[in-house]
Amino acid sequence: MQETVPGKQCLADMKAGTDNGPAGTPQSLSLLGPHMKHEIATVITISASPERVWAVLLDFARYPEWNPFVRSIEGAPSEGSLLKVTIAPPGGKAMTFRPIVLRHSVAREFRWKGKFLFAGLFDGEHHFSLSAVPGGATQFTHGENFSGLLVPLMRGALEGGTRAGFEAMNLALKQRVEARGA
Repeated sequence: MQETVPGKQCLADMKAGTDNGPAGTPQSLSLLGPHMKHEIATVITISASPERVWAVLLDFARYPEWNPFVRSIEGAPSEGSLLKVTIAPPGGKAMTFRPIVLRHSVAREFRWKGKFLFAGLFDGEHHFSLSAVPGGATQFTHGENFSGLLVPLMRGALEGGTRAGFEAMNLALKQRVEARGA
């Protein structure tokens, strides 16, 4: 957990275009009403340890072989670094963006934040989290918190192609990891 001094921003907040507001809430988000926010959360159980799931999830070079949604990721998965991510939602057009890595906690969480044009217009904080479950399996949670002025206009696309893309990636990840363990 990062400590925040009033009036000071951490590197990730500065690059992500956020500012710590009251009670640790990013100031840009605290000003937005609920209609300017949207969350997608998907969950799947994978019959493998979090370490095995993590190894496939962070092997960016092999994404084109198996990932139907996130077609490529370039860059280092270290906190504060910039990535180049290309996604292709089902039925949608491929798009490339450059988010900043906010969290890289081995075999537990990987999180980045991107923005469209400028912070507050259409921002997305994408996250993958892994939790061990009884029997040696992993609960894989894949989601994104969207915020900004364009969210009300994008809600249908988010619940359509974007959610379908998350679910397709989850299933493909499950199949890839479980096939490697057999």
